[in-house]
Amino acid sequence: MRAILASLMLAAMAAAPAPAQVPAAEDIGSWRLGCMTDRMTDRAACQLRHRDWVERPGNGAGLALEIQDRGGRLVPVVTARDLGLDGAARGLLALAGRLQMRLGNAPLFEMACGLEGRSLFCFPNPVDAERVERDLATADRLLVRVSGLGGAGGSAEPTEIRLERTREAMAAYRRQVPAGTAQPVPGGNDLWELLGRMGRLFQ
Repeated sequence: MRAILASLMLAAMAAAPAPAQVPAAEDIGSWRLGCMTDRMTDRAACQLRHRDWVERPGNGAGLALEIQDRGGRLVPVVTARDLGLDGAARGLLALAGRLQMRLGNAPLFEMACGLEGRSLFCFPNPVDAERVERDLATADRLLVRVSGLGGAGGSAEPTEIRLERTREAMAAYRRQVPAGTAQPVPGGNDLWELLGRMGRLFQ
C-alpha cells in the first residue's frame, strides 16, 4: 500500500506544473532592477529602486526612492509600499504632505503625494516630467525634503542620495518595459479604511 501511495505522489509531482521562476534582481550602479513577467500577457512588471532609503523604516514604513514610468516618462518617485495600520501615518502625507526634490544643480521641484491601493506614491507634476526625466539621467546626486504631516518641517535638512549609472539603469528598465506598457498599480481604498479606523481610535 505504501509503495502504491508513493508511486501516486511521484506521478502527481511529475505532472504538476513547474513553479514560476523568479528572476534575480540586477544591480546597476546605485540601483536594483527586478522584473516579473506575466505569463498570460508576456508583459513585464519591473521595480527600479535605489539601494539607499529616503527615510529608513523605524516605527512605521520606510520611504524608498524608485524610478517609475509615469505618463511615458521615467521619473523619480518616493514610495511607501503595502502600508498597514501600524504604518498608516504615512498615508497622512497623501492628505497634506509634499516633497521637495532637487536633481544635481537643477532647480528644485515639488512632488505631490497620493494613495494607490495600500501604497503611498509621491511623484513630480506631469508638466515637469520631461525636464525631470532629462535631469535624472545625468545627475550624480539628489536632495529630497519631506514636509507636511508625517514628515519634518519645510526648513529641515534634506536627505542627500548619491546616484550612479542612472542612465544605464533607466535604459535597462526601458528594455523590459517600453513606454506606455507599464503595469498599473493595483487600486482600491484599503488604506483609506485603515486611516478611518486609526482616526476612530482617537474619538
